[in-house]
Amino acid sequence: MHSLFRKLIAAMAAVVLAAIAGAAGAQKTQLLVYTALETDQIKAYQESFNKSYPNIELKFVRDSTGIITAKVLAEKANPQADIVIGVSASSMAVFNNEGMLLPYAPKGLDKIVPQYRDAKNPPAWVGMDVYGAAVCFNTVEAAKRKLPKPQSWKDLTKAVYKGQITMPHPSSSGTGYLDVIGWLQMWGEADAWKFMDALHENIAQYTHSGSKPCRQAGAGEFTIGVSFEYRAVTTKKSGAPIDIIFPSEGLGWDLEASGIVKGTKKLEAAKSLMDWLATPGAMELYAKNFAVLAMPGVAKPLDFVPADYEKRLVKNDFAWSAKNRDRILVEWNKRYNAKAEPK
Repeated sequence: MHSLFRKLIAAMAAVVLAAIAGAAGAQKTQLLVYTALETDQIKAYQESFNKSYPNIELKFVRDSTGIITAKVLAEKANPQADIVIGVSASSMAVFNNEGMLLPYAPKGLDKIVPQYRDAKNPPAWVGMDVYGAAVCFNTVEAAKRKLPKPQSWKDLTKAVYKGQITMPHPSSSGTGYLDVIGWLQMWGEADAWKFMDALHENIAQYTHSGSKPCRQAGAGEFTIGVSFEYRAVTTKKSGAPIDIIFPSEGLGWDLEASGIVKGTKKLEAAKSLMDWLATPGAMELYAKNFAVLAMPGVAKPLDFVPADYEKRLVKNDFAWSAKNRDRILVEWNKRYNAKAEPK
């Protein structure tokens, strides 16, 4: 009898514990987050966020900027994501034009540099950090082929580099798109397309990732990879024999930015994530990867990135970039897509 009683008590206790655990689990809100953040950044951001908000679980869907942008737009009639973070401001501006973002002013918005957020109040999107163009140059492969070190974008059109350059595809990669809109805004459309025609002659492949060209250069698959400064720095720090070149004419750039998807049923949790993304603590994490942040006074000098990096960024009009995105990509694909990496 005692044994039966003990079993009954144990069974009841198990039911109670399961109910408590279920209740604790039920209190957790799961946010579906679409992101183009590099995979090696997501973990640190997620862990830090959860120290402040342990009851919000972030479920990430991660891909390159162009893929995430296409996914969000394809789901316009039935949005799946609750929030989009770490996606280019030029894509966020496209979502905003489509009426897909819910404007929200996170706590601490007054500390964000005006040019690094949506101009409206409350803003549809808020920037995190700036990422810009950089060129990875494999010194070992260059020495074997007796190739000079380029200093400018125009240098990359010299015949000596034929078949030695890879760059990201602007339809699938935010880095590729920031290159193209940087050249268009820096030189004007006629001269920029002439430059891209000449560059295309030397391109071996347009990759679907912004990081891949630098990794390819680092591994010696090609001598030159057009990429962005975060991946250039991490590749050099990994021991790859590359020099990082910041072309002299100026650097195309974009922002990693975030915004709430209109229609989310997890609005309070999404607001909490937006609040956290704009904190000095979050900015300190971004500062480990990027030299220019949306909040001034937090960034620290980064190895291999010039101190005047922010001054080298070209003038960038996100509204123009969003409005003309489809037209620019159609023209680019018509001219150059033949050398795209197979998907």
